[in-house]
Amino acid sequence: MIRLNLLPHRIEKRRQRRQQFYLLAGAMVVLGALIGLLVHVLYDLRVERQDARNAFLKAEIARIDQEIAEIRRLREQIDAMLARKQVIEALQSTRAETVHLFNELALSLPEGVYLKSVKQGGRRVTLAGFAQSNARVSHLMRNLDASAFLEQPVLIETKAATEENRRVSEFTLGIGIAPPQAEAPEPPRGGKGGAK
Repeated sequence: MIRLNLLPHRIEKRRQRRQQFYLLAGAMVVLGALIGLLVHVLYDLRVERQDARNAFLKAEIARIDQEIAEIRRLREQIDAMLARKQVIEALQSTRAETVHLFNELALSLPEGVYLKSVKQGGRRVTLAGFAQSNARVSHLMRNLDASAFLEQPVLIETKAATEENRRVSEFTLGIGIAPPQAEAPEPPRGGKGGAK
């Protein structure tokens, strides 16, 4: 059978081109939607991966913060223990000092002088007592000044008082405790010429 085209050929070509355009436009829309969906999925995966990294980092930061707090607590304990150790060492270095102080006071105290109190504050000692006369107080100060363990006696106050119906001089004086001296180094042995 013979086909006759009664339609003008230009209209048919236009219709075919329009059909091709619509098909191509539809394919482009579908392809754009697929590309958009693929990009969306990729970005979602990247966001999820980054969220997982952030959660891991937050957990590690929290763990490290706990370790830092523990280290800080241990350092405070170490500092407290070192302070205690220093106090104990200071007490150990001065434990014989009180005995030596009372021994020196007993040796330096002339007749007619009586102490009623001895107070120590650091390296200073305050003596309060009674003496039969001011000359005896001066004698006490000379004896204290001559001591190698005590230094710088200073008369703070002296006044007349009555003790057991007798006139006495009530005095207050301060003295310092000499700092401990390092032992002198031993002289070299072997004579003047040195080692031969």
